[in-house]
Amino acid sequence: MKRGTAITISIIVSVLFAVFFIYPAGMVVKQAFEVTRPDGSSHFTFEFFSAVFGNPIYREGLWNAFTLGIVSTFATLAIAFPLALIGHRYEFPGKSILGVLVLAPMILPPFVGAVGVKQMLGVNGSFNAFLIDCGLMQAALPFDWLANGRFTGIVLMNALHLYPILYMNIAAALANLDPAMEQAAENLGCPPWKRFFRITLPLAMPGVFAGASIVFIWAFTELGVPLVFDFARVAPVQIFDGLKGLDKNPIPYALTAILLVVAAGVFAISKFVMGRSPLGTAPRPKARSAALVLSPLKSAACSGFFLAIFLVASIPHLGVILLSLAGRWYGTVIPDVFTLRHYTEALGNGLVVPSIQNSLMYAGCATLLALAIGLAVAWVVVRSDLKFRNTLDAIVMLPLAVPGLVMAFGYLALSQEGKAFHFLVGAGGSPFLLIVVAYAFRRLPYIVRSAVAGLQQSNPVLEEAANSLGATPLRTLRRVAIPLIGANLAAGSILAFAFAMLEVSDSLILAQQAQHYPITKAIYTLLGTLGNGTELAAALGVWAMVFLSVAIMGAAVLGGKRGGLFKV
Repeated sequence: MKRGTAITISIIVSVLFAVFFIYPAGMVVKQAFEVTRPDGSSHFTFEFFSAVFGNPIYREGLWNAFTLGIVSTFATLAIAFPLALIGHRYEFPGKSILGVLVLAPMILPPFVGAVGVKQMLGVNGSFNAFLIDCGLMQAALPFDWLANGRFTGIVLMNALHLYPILYMNIAAALANLDPAMEQAAENLGCPPWKRFFRITLPLAMPGVFAGASIVFIWAFTELGVPLVFDFARVAPVQIFDGLKGLDKNPIPYALTAILLVVAAGVFAISKFVMGRSPLGTAPRPKARSAALVLSPLKSAACSGFFLAIFLVASIPHLGVILLSLAGRWYGTVIPDVFTLRHYTEALGNGLVVPSIQNSLMYAGCATLLALAIGLAVAWVVVRSDLKFRNTLDAIVMLPLAVPGLVMAFGYLALSQEGKAFHFLVGAGGSPFLLIVVAYAFRRLPYIVRSAVAGLQQSNPVLEEAANSLGATPLRTLRRVAIPLIGANLAAGSILAFAFAMLEVSDSLILAQQAQHYPITKAIYTLLGTLGNGTELAAALGVWAMVFLSVAIMGAAVLGGKRGGLFKV
């Protein structure tokens, strides 16, 4: 690639990223520190933060959000690390299939899964019915798990949904360990547990911190699950509830700025720890450790552990499916009557079909935009010799570290009358361009990682030959490079499209009118309607589950790598 072309692309991408990613986040922080006088002038202030920390309700919300993030991270680690370690070290029956099955939580947005879990844990839900049938609970005194255990339920939902992220990062880190180090310790008589704590765990910490930072940020800023569980005393829900009075109430800005500072701090600490790790500077191992063949009993135990995690993680999926098929489900373990009526009624609902059409348009256009930007970035990173190309690569990964709630809040605030992003709001208040841009920059990392991997694996000699024969850079890209990395681009695009279709924060916050609702906002709205709204929401959730399953399998077939999906 010509140096001038690479510099031009870098400048354009940097400007776009500054305008549509850094500026919204910075605006939130600025508004949190700025008070406007009656004459229109403004000055710096800490009074909004004083109001937040001086109000016990907001303090409780921040503390609950932070505690949810910490507890969810440790709960996720307790599931993911044993899975990754067992999968790395041992050979057992069904290992390859079970390794894929434990990734099942990725196919269901957590707040949709919470709908099924809420049905199961209600006073007259299936879990209480099971305990009553077993004689472990009195029918006249059922326990309200949701009223007394909302916090635990949210942690459970977060852990069951997020452990694949940590599992893939730890598995990738373990795969890159040099087996000679553990073998040397074993030859010197070091017992297995000591080898684990003195060698394996310290060297795997980059993968642990990389995944744990994403899990914490996700759980710390999770909006959908607390909304479904009616857990209002948590900062993300308090921000969501404060959107209606955004022009008069500065508190949501301060809360959002605090979430952003905490998330950025956690991300910076994780990068600092990874940068200081000896694994980051160690040469790649020349050999891989062979998986140990266990006795039949121990092999069965390993398979059983993977299968048990899969079955427990599938409970939210099962709840959503049963709820979508329930003709009557009250006080029984499974529905008394099964029906397909909710699926047909959903298609006739005035909210469902338009929301599907909206999501297809939003996600499709966002994917095309992200593909154009991501391919340009990947081309500079891999094919140019610019000194700052790695910095550009790191910058476009930042959307994985910045909470979606923060970005959605920034976009909403900037789209108000007289603000910088108001031009993105169409006629009749249509948020089409606003949502497309928000989706595109949130999912850009998937495209960049896939395109970079493809370009690194393709031979640049073919492109050089085309250039020597007089082909323009654009023609070389279109006729040579893109066909060679087509599978990688397709894999990244499918993931970006699928996760944009089921985006929660942007969808709930930016779509304010029913005719503009995407799928996730339609599901949330249906949950609050009387009659069979919950069942219709579950039916729409099943559709989303099937769609995301097909998308992830397609991305895997086309060359997506499990360990790199959430790389930071």
